Amino acid sequence: MSTSTKKMGRAGARSRTLGSLGQLFARYGIVIALGLIVLALSVLSDNFLTSGNLTNVLRQVSINGILAVGMTFVILTGGIDLSIGSVLALTGMVASLVVGSKPHSPILAILAALAVGVVAGACSGIFIAWVRLPAFVVTLGMLSAVRGLTLIYSQGMPISNLSSGFKFLGQGTFLGIPVSVVLFGATALAAWVVLAYTVYGRRVYAVGGNMRSAHTCGINVRGIIFSVYALMGLLSALAGVTLTARTTAALPQAGVAYELDAIAAVVIGGTSLTGGIGGIPLTVVGVLIIGLLNNGLDLLGISSYYQQVIKGLMIVAAVLIDKARHADAA
Repeated sequence: MSTSTKKMGRAGARSRTLGSLGQLFARYGIVIALGLIVLALSVLSDNFLTSGNLTNVLRQVSINGILAVGMTFVILTGGIDLSIGSVLALTGMVASLVVGSKPHSPILAILAALAVGVVAGACSGIFIAWVRLPAFVVTLGMLSAVRGLTLIYSQGMPISNLSSGFKFLGQGTFLGIPVSVVLFGATALAAWVVLAYTVYGRRVYAVGGNMRSAHTCGINVRGIIFSVYALMGLLSALAGVTLTARTTAALPQAGVAYELDAIAAVVIGGTSLTGGIGGIPLTVVGVLIIGLLNNGLDLLGISSYYQQVIKGLMIVAAVLIDKARHADAA
């Protein structure tokens, strides 16, 4: 074998190795990043890996996690929902008012809040799916309108007369695990099953991948788009009642900018803003990354202002990676 042939063989082997590493990073890079964050914070702070702190982190990320699960469905169809923080506040207020008038009926309060959330999401879905207005514009308008309704409904005042049964949703535990974390886990698991193993899930991906082709294949595109916004409203309401129960009060200003954290978690988790690519498991990883960073930076005494900068840079980096991935695929 000639020297040139050997060199070509070694170059080919290096190229294959680098290609394999690139594919490995593209597929599992977000999980690797989560591991590195945990390792770094464990070294930098003695309080990070304590059971109390990790339980606190899970309790804190549960609200954003529930929202991010719903946002995954929306973004998979190529849409966006900016109104979820306002819907969260309104539904928390509705639940508080119902439980205040009927303290022994927390289930009725929860059901009322969930119904209001579905209606709010359905309103957005109608304008996006059938009137064909841009999702950004519709949900931006809903963000303002629903926040205004919350302020009118509450007269700008918090409501704190909550029953112990209602508070259990946000403060109680089940088998030693916070109920809010159980709700997040159950929501994520159910959403994963729906997207991975049902016809509806395949249709969500199809609509986001190529709306015209999905319509040609007989998929009710408008129905799918409508449904993901209604689902987003439902999960916003679930997050709203959970947050209200945890804080023991419904605040009219609750949920401000929560949509940004939910979108960040989904995008960092690798779901493409153009739709059709992504899923629940990596969204959960994205939620954990944001939660662990917020917690770790707090433990290290880093200002929340810098935390916002870091979060913004992470979102931009995730979008750049997604763009590069699409360019390579093309």
